[in-house]
Amino acid sequence: MSNLYGRRVLLGVTGGIAAYKSPDLVRRLREAGAQVRVAMTAGAMEFVRPLTFQAVSGEPVHHDLLDPAAEAAMGHIELARWADQVLVAPASANFMARLAHGMADDLLTTLCLATEAPIALAPAMNRVMWANAATLANRDLLVRRGIRMIGPGSGDQACGEVGEGRMLDVPDIVAALTGDPAEPGPLDGTRVLVTVGPTREAVDPVRFLSNRSSGRMGFAVAAAARRMGAEVVAVAGPCAVSTPPGVERVDVETAAQMHEAVMARAPGCDIFVGAAAVADYRVAEVPEAKIKKNDDTLTLSLLKNPDILQSVAALPDPPFTVGFAAETHDLRDHAEAKRRRKSLDMIAANWVGRAQGGFEGDENALEVLWEGGGRSLGMQSKAALADALMELVAERYHEERGSQDSR
Repeated sequence: MSNLYGRRVLLGVTGGIAAYKSPDLVRRLREAGAQVRVAMTAGAMEFVRPLTFQAVSGEPVHHDLLDPAAEAAMGHIELARWADQVLVAPASANFMARLAHGMADDLLTTLCLATEAPIALAPAMNRVMWANAATLANRDLLVRRGIRMIGPGSGDQACGEVGEGRMLDVPDIVAALTGDPAEPGPLDGTRVLVTVGPTREAVDPVRFLSNRSSGRMGFAVAAAARRMGAEVVAVAGPCAVSTPPGVERVDVETAAQMHEAVMARAPGCDIFVGAAAVADYRVAEVPEAKIKKNDDTLTLSLLKNPDILQSVAALPDPPFTVGFAAETHDLRDHAEAKRRRKSLDMIAANWVGRAQGGFEGDENALEVLWEGGGRSLGMQSKAALADALMELVAERYHEERGSQDSR
């Protein structure tokens, strides 16, 4: 991944003097756009108190595998499923040995066995412990199983010795997680335009019509495209979500402003993803003064807003155009009808108004449809979902571009 925007990072902290660096690691990960939760071993709590991590993460700290309150709902499994990335820093020799041999005798080792997320370790120990044949064998076994080693570094150690085994500095650990991939991404060389969030349509100088879109899914799509190598511009309606690193943001308020910003940029892009929840209608006449509450009823005359998706798809040389559809019933039928009506290359449909997914939440699921095919993307974090969606978009984009180039 080229950044951590929107990613759910589970930080494991084990016993060792290097644990004093881990609160700063939480802060740096959050600055990089990640959501962070912390799981501590008993040894870690001898060096740093859980309250410190709670203060810097803004989340409860997890440390007890047999916590009756959490385990009533299988808390350790839920936490393992929550994570998009597991990072253990510092990772002690004892922890590496237990993980290498499949131990699940505390919360952190159990989480590592129960998660499907990638795992990275930042080892920290005395230089002789790191050089011990048992530690090196455990390291090699963990690497063969797909676990990533970040460090250790070499230098002065807390014991007064000098050598390999010290935990990397916090910026270096974050850089290792956010560094650009060594190989080109599937969207290298492409220009991607994404619309994000809601629009607002004024009723009077103090009131407006809008919707419940938070902008999280749209910015997750922008971040995913950027991770995959694209040059990304996000045209965003009013939302409080931060901009992913490397993404150019254009702020607008109304549907008309979003339409104007998109149409000025769409002819120069390769892929357009309309993830914004654009208002279908605007108030016909907006008074200059606040409307007073004088009558029992109020009638507003509404005019239809320009259709951004349809306008992009109708360009003489349109980009690969992806729409979103939020539905309360007949999801696939309504989405496919919208795709055909607007001549879209692909549409991503999700339920709204249900207990899970949709607006405002951290998770979502999508039914993705295209001419002659489709795929279901199950409930997961919006960051992970955006990655899966953009992988599909890249696949379909290259297939269609390849078939057009061969004509």
